[in-house]
Amino acid sequence: MQAAGTRFRYMFQFFFKYPIPVFSKGQFVLLGAWPGWVLLLLIVACMSALALLIRSRLPQAAPKISKWRAGAVWLLQSLLIATVLVLLWQPAITVAELAPQQNVIAIVMDDSRSMAIADSGSDGKLTREAAAAKVLEGGVLAGLQKKFQTRLYRLDSKVAPAVKLDEIQPSASSTHINDGLKQLASETSDLPIGAVVLLSDGSENSVDGSGDLDLETINVLRNRRIPVHTVGFGKEQAAHDLEVNDVRVAFRAMADSRIPATVTFHQRGYAGSKALLVVRDGNKTLGSQEITLGPDGSTQVATMFFSPGGAGAKSLHFSLGPLAGEENLQNNSVTRLLGVTDDKRRILYVEGEPRWEYKFIRRAEDDDKIVQVASMLRTTENKIYRQGISDPKELENGFPVRPEDLFSYQGIILGSVEAGYFTPLQQELLREFVDRRGGGLLFLGGRFSLGDGGWGGSGVADLLPTILPKSRTTFHRDPATAELTAAGADSPITRLMDDPAKNIERWKKLTYLMDYQDAGTPKPGATVLAQVNAGQRKLPLLVTQNYGRGRTALMATSGTWRWQMSQPLGDMAHDMFWQQLLRWLVLDSPGQVVASAPAHTLMDDGRIQLSASVRDKDYMPAPDARVTAHFMGPDGISVMVDMAPAPDNPGEFRAAWTADKPGSYLAEVTAQRGAGEPVKGAEKSRGGSEDLGTDVLPFERIDGVAENFHTVQNRDLLEKLASETGGRYWKPEELSRLPNEISYSDAGISVRDIKELWNMPVVFLLLLLLMSAEWLLRRKWGVV
Repeated sequence: MQAAGTRFRYMFQFFFKYPIPVFSKGQFVLLGAWPGWVLLLLIVACMSALALLIRSRLPQAAPKISKWRAGAVWLLQSLLIATVLVLLWQPAITVAELAPQQNVIAIVMDDSRSMAIADSGSDGKLTREAAAAKVLEGGVLAGLQKKFQTRLYRLDSKVAPAVKLDEIQPSASSTHINDGLKQLASETSDLPIGAVVLLSDGSENSVDGSGDLDLETINVLRNRRIPVHTVGFGKEQAAHDLEVNDVRVAFRAMADSRIPATVTFHQRGYAGSKALLVVRDGNKTLGSQEITLGPDGSTQVATMFFSPGGAGAKSLHFSLGPLAGEENLQNNSVTRLLGVTDDKRRILYVEGEPRWEYKFIRRAEDDDKIVQVASMLRTTENKIYRQGISDPKELENGFPVRPEDLFSYQGIILGSVEAGYFTPLQQELLREFVDRRGGGLLFLGGRFSLGDGGWGGSGVADLLPTILPKSRTTFHRDPATAELTAAGADSPITRLMDDPAKNIERWKKLTYLMDYQDAGTPKPGATVLAQVNAGQRKLPLLVTQNYGRGRTALMATSGTWRWQMSQPLGDMAHDMFWQQLLRWLVLDSPGQVVASAPAHTLMDDGRIQLSASVRDKDYMPAPDARVTAHFMGPDGISVMVDMAPAPDNPGEFRAAWTADKPGSYLAEVTAQRGAGEPVKGAEKSRGGSEDLGTDVLPFERIDGVAENFHTVQNRDLLEKLASETGGRYWKPEELSRLPNEISYSDAGISVRDIKELWNMPVVFLLLLLLMSAEWLLRRKWGVV
């Protein structure tokens, strides 16, 4: 294929006189004194006259020549006349060319560690860097220097000038093509850059982890009209390799919870083989799963569940394989940072009547050391029974009516209680609890709940993940069985067993529910995790949705207690389900201060963009807060940075910082209102200021790892960079034509050149072909 492409370009230039860029970048013009419309008019007139002439002589030539044969002769003669007329108008191509010796060609060579891989050259044994140097020294560099000024640069995390090729050694730990090209464009703004020649394998270790070009880089190069000619080195695919592409796992988790991790990977040479996926915290194995590898080159996704253990910042090591004969063993594992917290999460459970479901939900949560349930059970019309309260005054007046009281909880459960039990103010507080505070709200089935409790017409109907039926007879005391949906099979809420197939079967074996409720139609964006089989009907059982900053769920039964009562002693299915559901309900409920960053693991680049969302005790944005970030790291690093308000988002604050050394770091974000120094653990600071809260974000910098991944040539990136900037992707064996073809550009200092087309070999071949074809046809038909 490579040889065929090279032959095509040589043949094209032979027949058309000029290389392809002249035609792709040039503009067709007619140099004749007469305007183009005269040419068109003359061609039409000649073709018409020729048609009349042939038609007048057609009766004399019959029956030797029919109408279609006459048409063929007319067409060939018309094309011949049109071609001659066009040549008389002096066709040409005008194209911009770089002025000789007035422009600079920037030659940029990648010197990152992946360029030391020995898979290039004619025998495949040269390193990529050596192959690039050999191509340049083989006449390409000398050819460029004859026409232009040249400047040599090395590229890794930045660009830097180089005097000679042998100065450039492939030892850098990362490649930042985006940053390097932007830096080059900025530093050469006063130079007439005619083009950039980038010799690389296309590896881009971008800070955001995307590994792709960013729009800013393309725009910078386009604004200066600098074409980038890319030269690719390295194999485009490995023969035997298993590589982990990415691992997605939550940044935060609760202690001793089971969380999912989604691992994306691909392989070549091992289709159908088995590989072991393992997650470790140091030397401790947290989970493992056997994977059957799919077809070569295909991307696979595997989800595994594990428990991160106790509280703290965990550096989790995910590995797959290794397999026998792998070319690169260093791309089989990745590290992800996870912040595990044991902060208490509180749920307010409002129940409208004594029932078994209430008792067994509370019992399931008794063993959970993190999630605490404070409940108020309506025993009579005006009397409630409180359990799990932390203070004698908590809930003494019933359901809260002030935001600061209700917002102290992270989640709310509404049991068998009608909407009318809550005042319009309290219903509005419920909506604000989810939307503004970011809490979780769970609706349970029951005699006085959902449609039978009038919730469909209440002020919080928007919070429900389904559109409830209008009927008030939706609760049925009839047996029904539960069954997972496809979404439920992958959800951490409903995962009773790690193996997906076994988990589905485990749900099918759960004992039947005592009752069920028609929850209506799921709303767009809602997710049905489980459904009930009630006779011939399948109805939603467990439905979830995101709403505002929070989340809501609906469990359309009050009969899950039978899963505990009817299962063998020691069966934990009931308790595990409720613990996972309630942990999901409160996991992402934010505090008043929430710190975040695009990535928690920084590869070879210590730059971190820290953001903080700050709210007051009513969870309204606090744009007037004073926010500081305290960065702590290895070797006693301790830096205080003031965070600046984001002009486009009230209540959000941002700061940029650079971790100069590899290692683990903590960013402690503190927010307060008013003047004075904060006093840790106090609601008010010295000087009368109010502490709004604190959040801690762990992150780490790891060096020397990014270049181990995606080591094959990233031809897609190199081709995209070239096409987006007006350059071209080159293979090393084609590069001898670069000094001639790179000239056709309007970058730098350029002049317009006129390339005449009348004397192209293809023109004479066309004229000969038209005349020969007509003569042969006339001879064949006997009308010569």
